[in-house]
Amino acid sequence: MSDVLKVPTMAELTAQGKQPEVLFWVGCAGSFDDRARKITKAFVKLLHKAKVDFAVLGTEESCTGDPAKRSGNEFLFQMQAVTNIEVLNAYDVKKIVTACPHCFNTLKNEYPSLGGDYKVMHHTQFLKSLLDEGRLTIEGGKFKGKRITFHDPCYLGRANDVYEAPRELIKNLDAELVEMKNCRKKGLCCGAGGAQMFKDAEQGDKEINIERTEQAMQVKPDIIAAGCPFCNTMMTDGVKNKAEGQIEVMDVAELIANAHDI
Repeated sequence: MSDVLKVPTMAELTAQGKQPEVLFWVGCAGSFDDRARKITKAFVKLLHKAKVDFAVLGTEESCTGDPAKRSGNEFLFQMQAVTNIEVLNAYDVKKIVTACPHCFNTLKNEYPSLGGDYKVMHHTQFLKSLLDEGRLTIEGGKFKGKRITFHDPCYLGRANDVYEAPRELIKNLDAELVEMKNCRKKGLCCGAGGAQMFKDAEQGDKEINIERTEQAMQVKPDIIAAGCPFCNTMMTDGVKNKAEGQIEVMDVAELIANAHDI
């Protein structure tokens, strides 16, 4: 993070006797992947713009355990989860926001049975709440009139029934929201979920992300909007294969932050 982007840690705030409104769970992709770090920065800029009192765990944050669990290593998952829960509970964390649907789903649905009970929000839900409360304003800017299609991440949509928040944010950009053949409850996976991101493709005649990119191309979008760093990677790879230079792939937070170059 640059000097301009002040991102306090829970340890720093606790030392000052402060408790933030929300903990921003950055996630492995948002911390270490170069492309996903741009999403993290865009979201932090929006938090600052809306004057949200937030903090991150910093070096105390480790993987939620989602890839381990989805690939069948329940023992490793529980070790990773319990480690995180001990840290979160020590800081008395109540509310968590994350830009990764995998982290969102795991923290929201898998952690309570292990002793970690928190209010967990996806960043599009949180941004929509800031918009509704009047703390954040969204204008079309450079995206006004653009054709934007939203790819539903599996762990946001079908696993948790969150469909409208990202779409409402896109509509507030004065953009034209165009829907793919497979959307909402009938959404098609980008191919990264279930720890598939970290293994070689299985035998077949087409990669799932290529199929999904072709579906997006059918509605002739200027931009494919994503709400997941893994989906972003898979759709970007698909665009490089099929329509390089013709379509942009951007996270919803990036769209809002870049509309007027926040």
